[in-house]
Amino acid sequence: MNTDAADGSEAKAPAHSQTLSRGIRALEILAAAQSPMTIAELSDALGVHRSIAYRILRTLEDHSLLIRDDAGRVQAGPGLAALARGVSRDLQTAALPELTELANELSMTAFIAVWDHRDSVTLLTVEPRHSGATLAQRPGTRHSFSSGAPGIAIQSAISEDAWARLAPGLPYRPEARAARSAGFATSHDEVLPGVSAIAAPIHVPGGMPAAICVVFLGTGTDPAAIGARLAMSAHAVEAQLQ
Repeated sequence: MNTDAADGSEAKAPAHSQTLSRGIRALEILAAAQSPMTIAELSDALGVHRSIAYRILRTLEDHSLLIRDDAGRVQAGPGLAALARGVSRDLQTAALPELTELANELSMTAFIAVWDHRDSVTLLTVEPRHSGATLAQRPGTRHSFSSGAPGIAIQSAISEDAWARLAPGLPYRPEARAARSAGFATSHDEVLPGVSAIAAPIHVPGGMPAAICVVFLGTGTDPAAIGARLAMSAHAVEAQLQ
């Protein structure tokens, strides 16, 4: 019996895979939420009956992947942080000192972006220690390869033939060809109005390339100088990964 069909709808996938998919989707929704959510809000976002959402949440809560406040609202839990530490562990360890140095030296938020099928996803981020106004870049933030310097930088580290196999139907951007020559990529107004980004590719042994990036408001910087600085950090991370 498919207990997940309690809302009267017919399952489109085996019960076990559907339940897993819904649980993962619930975590994605909670991680992206700006504030804790009620069970009703989450069930609406999932498109399931509240009783199904409640069962999913109880399981996730048992594993500390979410927590509930005194009002019963739910949010991402500390168990997710433990899982995140295991993602590209070597890359995170090698990159953290470089990100910290970049953020404080440039007074910009610095982060690592990694490949995820048709998107680039923020893996690790560091904000400058002493700065009045900087942009936040949350881990887990994803952007299509069609926008933003991190995606361009990652794409530049892959040949066009390989890209056609890895991401069929997704164009190889002309900016990636230029970034391959320059050693870094730039973007402005592609993700958010008024926001610029500069990124350099990181070649990961035995894995997909990543990018080390900074993000900032406006264009009042020397992109060549920052790009060269990011390329230095990318090489330092690569050396640690050898």
